[in-house]
Amino acid sequence: MHNPIVSRAEWLQARTALLAQEKAFTRAKDALTAQQRALPWVEITKPYVFDGPTGKVTLSELFDGRSQLFLKHYMMGPGQTEHCVGCAFEVDHVEGILTHLRNHDVTYAAVARATIQEIETMRARMGWKFPWVSSFDSDFNYDFDVSYTPEQIAAGQAVYNFHPSQPPMLDLSGDSVFFKDEDGRIFHTYSTFGRGAEPFLATYGFLDVTPKGRDETGPHHSLGDWVRPHDMYGQGGTVEANGRYHPPACGCGAHP
Repeated sequence: MHNPIVSRAEWLQARTALLAQEKAFTRAKDALTAQQRALPWVEITKPYVFDGPTGKVTLSELFDGRSQLFLKHYMMGPGQTEHCVGCAFEVDHVEGILTHLRNHDVTYAAVARATIQEIETMRARMGWKFPWVSSFDSDFNYDFDVSYTPEQIAAGQAVYNFHPSQPPMLDLSGDSVFFKDEDGRIFHTYSTFGRGAEPFLATYGFLDVTPKGRDETGPHHSLGDWVRPHDMYGQGGTVEANGRYHPPACGCGAHP
């Protein structure tokens, strides 16, 4: 089955009718992003310090001389050797735009609770160049509700996407934005989780206008049905409902 086949004139009539809806959506999106930027801010006074490839890095230093910091909370805990496919998919979109962000007063960086050695191994495998630090010895992930202790989960005290949650694992993903003023004060201005990260997945913009769309018709009805780490397409493997990728024959029991 495919869509109705019509004349060019009929297609133009349908297309221009849809254009009016697209323009209304664009205006609504502009209004929404204005509200996102108008959120109140929270000053960060805790002295967060991360592990970087060459030593300790403060939150302030992550700004790298700019006033705005976009920070990816990468779902990768200590001992984890495989990806969250959604996180890998998201950061794959970054390499080509880093120069543009940096020249518009925005620094992009990622943080994970895995050790810096584990992060650097993953970075080398994937060829990523963006700054990526470890919060292994920091409260940062816990304070921003993307990592949890087993005790928090058992007691029902975990929060994700601003609501009480029962996370299936100790580390989840998200994105946060920070601003540093001329006096060096740092403010948390925005965070988003789950499908809130879709604006940063440019691939979806292409898929959404193709006849098959996202075609996410597998068991998860999400990107886990088809997305793989970019070095694992065609290699098989399985993705759990939580988004974690398992290579073929990894022997963990998560798949046949």
